[in-house]
Amino acid sequence: MEEEARNLLEEGIRKKLVSPGKGELQSFHNGTKVIFHYRTSLCDGTVLDDSRTMGGRSKPMELILGKKFKLAVWERIIITMRQGELAEFTCDTKHTALYPLVSQSLRNISAGKDPLEGQRHCCGIAQIHSHHSLGHKDLDHLQANPQPLVFAIELLEVLPPGSFQLDVWAMTDEEKLELVPQIHEEGNMLFKQGKIAEASEKYYNGIACLKNLQMKEHPGDQAWVKLDLMITPLLLNYCQCKLVQGQYYEVIEHCSSLVFKYEDNVKAYYKRAKAHAAVWNEAEARADFAKVLQLDPSLGPSVAKELKAMEERIRAKEKEEKNRYKGLFSTPPATATTG
Repeated sequence: MEEEARNLLEEGIRKKLVSPGKGELQSFHNGTKVIFHYRTSLCDGTVLDDSRTMGGRSKPMELILGKKFKLAVWERIIITMRQGELAEFTCDTKHTALYPLVSQSLRNISAGKDPLEGQRHCCGIAQIHSHHSLGHKDLDHLQANPQPLVFAIELLEVLPPGSFQLDVWAMTDEEKLELVPQIHEEGNMLFKQGKIAEASEKYYNGIACLKNLQMKEHPGDQAWVKLDLMITPLLLNYCQCKLVQGQYYEVIEHCSSLVFKYEDNVKAYYKRAKAHAAVWNEAEARADFAKVLQLDPSLGPSVAKELKAMEERIRAKEKEEKNRYKGLFSTPPATATTG
């Protein structure tokens, strides 16, 4: 323990043990998942972030070791801890320069926002030397005036590689590609069981996986097109869930993006037609149903059924409106008066 403390001091890190953990110090191999609470403070005691209160809730941090997390010092100090241990680490400025960016991402996540919202598409060092605001006065000040920070860490749990399912963000590109067919099948099973919301979430996660990979390719390139063709059936299934949930305008938006790229995608036209019919866009629905018949005449009976249902709904609506306004503008009968 004393040797580890000396090593840390040589690296510009001073450790203060607050409460010892249990058992032996574990082997922290790459791929190990660590779950911990943290509190970040200036050396004068001013608290910047606390995972127990951030966003109005207590949510511990989860980190996969060896995945090149932007704040490398957190990995360095955690591997000196036992499960259940609470310790404070005072870290020199060279270890904390990127903390403002990390904190901004963590605050965004706690507020339900995109973790990269407000960050420019450049490396962390470039952002540090820019005059771009992070949206928080304390972080802007810290970015402009780098200084040592104190991290109070409570190590809650250590999970060895292979004992947990990786979050998508922590996966390699190969792992993401391997996961998508599994997600797709799970979504299909959930849909068959009538668990529409859960199925929708599965399809969404599969799409997100592939979109993440697609962002690394140039639009139109072979690799980009291949990924897009994998996204399409997931997006159609997602739209089917949204049809059932009554999210018709979302269906129209997604299907429109599909037919813009793939003019012969009959399923996209069919789902968009049903969504248009549901929101009383009669002309658009008829145009899409006509396109469906042009692409696949065998769907004639299904299209005829949908058109009949739409026409019945329109007649019922017109009748209801006619009854509602009946007599609204007619002259009321004269009433006799006596003098």
